[in-house]
This record gives sequence, structure tokens and C-alpha cells, in this order.
Amino acid sequence: MEKDYLTSSFIALRDKLHRSAIAFLKDDEDAKDAMQDAFLNLWKHGDMKSDAEARNKLFTALRNICIDKIRRTRSIHISEADYDRVEVQPEPYEDVGRLESLLTSGLTDIQKRIYILVTRDGMEYEAVAARLDMSASAVRMSMSRARKKIRENYKKLNR
Repeated sequence: MEKDYLTSSFIALRDKLHRSAIAFLKDDEDAKDAMQDAFLNLWKHGDMKSDAEARNKLFTALRNICIDKIRRTRSIHISEADYDRVEVQPEPYEDVGRLESLLTSGLTDIQKRIYILVTRDGMEYEAVAARLDMSASAVRMSMSRARKKIRENYKKLNR
């Protein structure tokens, strides 16, 4: 019977592999998962010819799996972003005022006022109703109709 170099190397190096994975991932469960993934990936892909080959492939596979996990979970907070290197290319139709006027065309004056108070000023329906001397349900209905008209205008622009 031929010796299973991969399994024997994995058992002998389990603690070192675990410490290495924790150094990358900073989480015990993620480290254990990465170790298991490394072993299973190597086990699926063939025989090892020696202990040295098994050790090298175990550490290499573990390192690559850890790096992949870090890349998948990495997110940059806005406070950490490097704004000097970020280039924002404006879209051709990014004139927001013009776009908004196209989308809100066809709204009645009261619908436009309600839309502006709710979306731009962030007012609640009850506050808008008190300001315009209307009922809250009338404000909701006007806003619903305004949104419907805006959706229709948007569909027309994208044709």
C-alpha cells in the first residue's frame, strides 16, 4: 500500500496551518474552513510524491484560499477611500436639473410642490399636509400619482 503523503502532512502540520490561516483571516472559524478547503482541493487533484511536495502545496493552497476569502469580503469604507485616485466620469445625461424637469413634466403644480417637499426637503406626509392645508391621505394620493407620472416619463426617455 502506498503512503498518503497529503493526509500525513496535513495531520503533522495542522497547528501550523491553523496559525497561518488565522494570521490571514483573523477568525478561527474562517481559518478552519480555509484549512479544510485547502485539504479537499489538493485531495481531489491527485497524488503527492513526497512529504515536501505535500507540505509546500498545503501551505500554498491555504495561502491562496485565504487571499481569495479576503478579496471577497473586503470592502472599503468611504472614510478610507483615496479620493485623489478616484476619477468619476460624468454620464452624458448627468445634468440633474434638466433630467428632473424632464421627468416631472406633466405634473400638476400641487404634485410638483408635494414631490419637492417630500423628496428634496425630506418632509413627512403629515407635515406636507399641514403646510399645504390638505389631508395626509390627499398628499399620499398626489405623491402616488406624481410617482406614476415620473415612471411613465422615465420609460419614455429610455426608449
